[in-house]
Amino acid sequence: MFLLVLCCHSALFAQVPVKTSPAVLKEFMDKRFGMFIHWGPVSLRGTEIGWSRSNQVPAVEYDQLFREFNPVLFNADEWVKIAKDAGMKYITITARHHDGFCLWPSAFTEYDIASTPYKKDIVGALAAACKKQGLKFCIYYSVLDWYHSDYPIHNPNDPTIDPKSDMSKYVAYMKNQLKELITKYDPYLLWFDGQWEKPWTDEMGRDLYAYLKELNPKVITNNRLGKEFAAMENKQIDVSKMIGDYDTPEQVVGKMNMEMPWESCFTICKQWAWKANDEMKSLQTLLDILSRSVGGNGNLLLNVGPMADGRIEARQATRLREMGAWLQKNGAAVYGTMGGPWAHNENFAATHKGDKIYLHIMKPGNGTLKLKALPGRVVRKANVLGGAAVKTETVNGELVIQLPAQPAGTLVYIIELTLDGNVEQLPVL
Repeated sequence: MFLLVLCCHSALFAQVPVKTSPAVLKEFMDKRFGMFIHWGPVSLRGTEIGWSRSNQVPAVEYDQLFREFNPVLFNADEWVKIAKDAGMKYITITARHHDGFCLWPSAFTEYDIASTPYKKDIVGALAAACKKQGLKFCIYYSVLDWYHSDYPIHNPNDPTIDPKSDMSKYVAYMKNQLKELITKYDPYLLWFDGQWEKPWTDEMGRDLYAYLKELNPKVITNNRLGKEFAAMENKQIDVSKMIGDYDTPEQVVGKMNMEMPWESCFTICKQWAWKANDEMKSLQTLLDILSRSVGGNGNLLLNVGPMADGRIEARQATRLREMGAWLQKNGAAVYGTMGGPWAHNENFAATHKGDKIYLHIMKPGNGTLKLKALPGRVVRKANVLGGAAVKTETVNGELVIQLPAQPAGTLVYIIELTLDGNVEQLPVL
């Protein structure tokens, strides 16, 4: 009986997948800022990737766009340099979006880059450029595929199940492709999506997470292998039900969370894929998003949509370089920091590291900033980061900071507080 129980226990234990280590996740979260890239043959039409299939673009036309896709001006080194100049530390590329098209030459489908006039391996080129320039390379992979005959749904606007589909064959296809991606390109992180549709279950997500950990125990995954994620509603999730390593609020800054890693994804314009004359966010708006993300103890994954010829649009590249110039001056308040100790609001965010607190002032102007006093700590020095001194005092349990006068149009700026000891154990105030 003892041996039987022991064997059963061992069998159950063997089914528990390896989890990504806290040290690996901390390294990822310390990076704070990454580039998302949504790209594929749909850039020829300027409509949204995946979602415009069977909608703005008839499926029969959408599925043939790859025959015209020839991005002769694609230069992986230039893309990575743009990201690096922006102060980004990692890149995540849509190797396969919901439309099923693959940006790498896959042995398991002909609906891939090898079948286009361009033929060259986009994923491989970007992986090599990231390695050369010191950025982490990450891969986006959708768990749904409206193109594949074995995936049960073929239209984003019609949930009708195809009776000829075979989900078990489709999952095997996914595993083959993911093994291919991990073996050929050694991604730092896998960013999943598309798991909300009914054919995909949490059980499939758990099985796939375990499979990936068998292939590479160190690979990081987001939580879109399962149904439990913050999404665009920024909902509070049940961590015990989450499948993956970190949460993924979308087009909204995540809630402050000092326990669970998270990363907000935003578009630099309105659409994920390239669109001519798409309205682009201002530099101030993007810096506000970045400051509130890191102030909430999260990362920011900022999306660009390259054009059909392979270039990142000049105005988007310029905006990214403007962010990079700000980070050159203020990066100490972003990289390797933790959020808080004060929760952010529309006026300011806070990050901290060691004996330093960095106040991100998002609405510059004269006046004072009043915060709860720091328990057991005294401000020894206060100054604009890299600049003039700032007056502070503690009055009636409040830390009162005299904001320096700033000219109109001033971007987010940083006030650095130096404390009389480490602040990393302080609670959120």
